[in-house]
Amino acid sequence: MFNIKKTLTIAAGVAGALAFGGAHASADTTDYVVQSGDTLNKISAKYNVSVDKIAAQNNISNVNWIVTGQHLSFATDDTTSTQTASTTTAAADTSSTTQAASTTSSTDNTASTSTQTASTTTAATSSTTTSSSSSSETAALNALIARESSGNVNATNGQYYGLGQLSAQARSIYGGNTADCNDQLNAMKAYIAARYGTAVNALAHSNSTGWY
Repeated sequence: MFNIKKTLTIAAGVAGALAFGGAHASADTTDYVVQSGDTLNKISAKYNVSVDKIAAQNNISNVNWIVTGQHLSFATDDTTSTQTASTTTAAADTSSTTQAASTTSSTDNTASTSTQTASTTTAATSSTTTSSSSSSETAALNALIARESSGNVNATNGQYYGLGQLSAQARSIYGGNTADCNDQLNAMKAYIAARYGTAVNALAHSNSTGWY
């Protein structure tokens, strides 16, 4: 007699072995310069590194704020592709075993497909909204930098200094006293977050008054 429990146990063991085998990996560090239109989501997908991991390794407090020219450094996993292939193979084996052990009614299949379609649509809508918001923030921040310093980390105007032309008082609170691009960007973003909430709001104020 076909032993369903035994077959499922074997399939699960294969999947676990494959997953365990792909867990050992050496990490390489990638240095990346942010391009126009980039978001952490896009960079994450390109290099198979989580957004949280990139943010943590670059001291990014708001994952929706990166700007053109910003340098990012993060560790990547050599065996990401291997792990993905192993997981896919294990999932395929488990799926084949399950199909051999039982037959699902067409009604259940239809309901499952509808649920998956709804979930995919919701995820895509959420991703589009997040990407649009991130693009607006990046564009606003770049516009402020262009207006204040033309992207020159050494730009000065009296007490005002750097990419965001922060005052001495603001730099004493948020940093940005060095000529390091990331240091100045983080200080500028912290200042904007505290005073205006978002770069879009800061740009609107600048457009209205000539300063932010």
